[in-house]
Amino acid sequence: QVQLVESGGGLVQAGGSLTLSCVVSVNMYSINAMAWYRQAPGKQRELVAGISNFGETHYENSVKGRFIVSRDNAKGTMHLQMNGLKPEDTAVYYCNFGNTYYSPTQAWGQGTQVTVSS
Repeated sequence: QVQLVESGGGLVQAGGSLTLSCVVSVNMYSINAMAWYRQAPGKQRELVAGISNFGETHYENSVKGRFIVSRDNAKGTMHLQMNGLKPEDTAVYYCNFGNTYYSPTQAWGQGTQVTVSS
């Protein structure tokens, strides 16, 4: 059974930084696309950033230049370093994986809440 556990969220002032972590219960060497997603209140879940097994990264325009995604297959972890946080980054953040960033599994974890105050 696939398990995804996110952590590292919290309350931060605008301009601050947080680093999120994701622990994956499956062999990450076999996973191509891993990604972070977020869901703000009243909005649909959206892709934030992704990283392939080759280390290629993808960022949505809203976070480009501020967020950095990384993965460690040996440790079974993925991280999202978030800098220059804005109130509009407030959301529950989730990690997931799939063949592409736009086709995640249905095994969503609990997510981790990020709240950015102005």
